[in-house]
Amino acid sequence: MAEKLWFLKHSKLLSSLSEDELQTLERNAVVRTFEKHQMVYLPSEPGRTVLVVLRGRVKLKDVTPDGKETILAFLDEGELFGELSLFDEAPRSEFAEAVEQSDVLALRCDDLQRLMEQKPELILQLTKLVGLRRRRIETRLRNLLFRTSRERVAHLLVELVESHGQKSGEAWDIRLPLSHQDLAGLVGATRESVTLALGHLQLDRLIRVSRRHIRVLNLRGLIAETMQSHDPTSLPTGANENPILEASSRRV
Repeated sequence: MAEKLWFLKHSKLLSSLSEDELQTLERNAVVRTFEKHQMVYLPSEPGRTVLVVLRGRVKLKDVTPDGKETILAFLDEGELFGELSLFDEAPRSEFAEAVEQSDVLALRCDDLQRLMEQKPELILQLTKLVGLRRRRIETRLRNLLFRTSRERVAHLLVELVESHGQKSGEAWDIRLPLSHQDLAGLVGATRESVTLALGHLQLDRLIRVSRRHIRVLNLRGLIAETMQSHDPTSLPTGANENPILEASSRRV
């Protein structure tokens, strides 16, 4: 399938691989289509593949015994998930669900592990990916324990500008359609408290909210909301590595 090989060639994660190595991955890869709300995998399932979103959107989530959903991440086209299967043989630990009709590419762990033995740079890229996702989850946990709903929502919006933001004049559009319930699942709060926090941020002219769309009007002000006593170490994960956010924080 030409589409599989095209994606592998244009993946930053796999940029160090040769044509032959990419073709080996492509030959054994499988593409599956998942309908909206269909599960890509469940906790306790064996992890024999690493997955990539070719088309659509997938979310990773946990569900408590009483049915409360906590969203770990939204994954767009080109993003990889299920990568922990490369490092241990433990079963999957979360739910992966298609947010909309999605095509997912499954790469065999055996093939990737053989390449990792030959390509140290591939191990480095995968380690960076795992580390970034772990830091984001740890940051959200700290926010849940020590910050107000308003601060948690502000932190999440800065993170979404970093990962899904598109500049529009002096503002930033978050190119990820999210309901208030989605935002609540991401920050560990109730939908009502998220709606209230968004309303306050909008009244302060930091953001503008419309149906499933958020525009950040004042990124510097929003970053200030995430800081504790203006301590730079409290900036959102990745902010110090992003020149746009870093420059904005220096001007606060």
